[in-house]
Amino acid sequence: MCDVAVHEVFYDEAAGYVRHDEVLSGGIERARDVGLWLTMEGSTTIVDRLPGRAAYPRDRGTARLFTLSPGQVGRYRANFRFTFTQCACNPSWFYEDWVVHVGNGPLEPNGFIHREPDHDADNRVHLYGGSLRPTAGSPHR
Repeated sequence: MCDVAVHEVFYDEAAGYVRHDEVLSGGIERARDVGLWLTMEGSTTIVDRLPGRAAYPRDRGTARLFTLSPGQVGRYRANFRFTFTQCACNPSWFYEDWVVHVGNGPLEPNGFIHREPDHDADNRVHLYGGSLRPTAGSPHR
């Protein structure tokens, strides 16, 4: 049995939006692969977001997302705008829209899908700096 399992699903415009997915498993450090830092304190799991390399929104450092008691599920939603290079001469962008579920302890099959999370950290923003951000049922920007 592993401490962490990550199921990453990726659709890339450059590859014709063909689905690519893989499951990563291992120790608690595996959460870093999806930008999270997990800390165990007794039976609770503390979930923090790690700093990233996004062009927008700007890096705000590590942030606490939620603390999970045994049996609880948390959902982290965020979107980002990245550049292909650090050079201002190449204004090429790519975008990522994340939905990450974290559970503390065993879950029922489809436990992330068939129940509302106990905690929901929604950090999605308007990717061009405006005041609007996506809402439930609207396309992600």
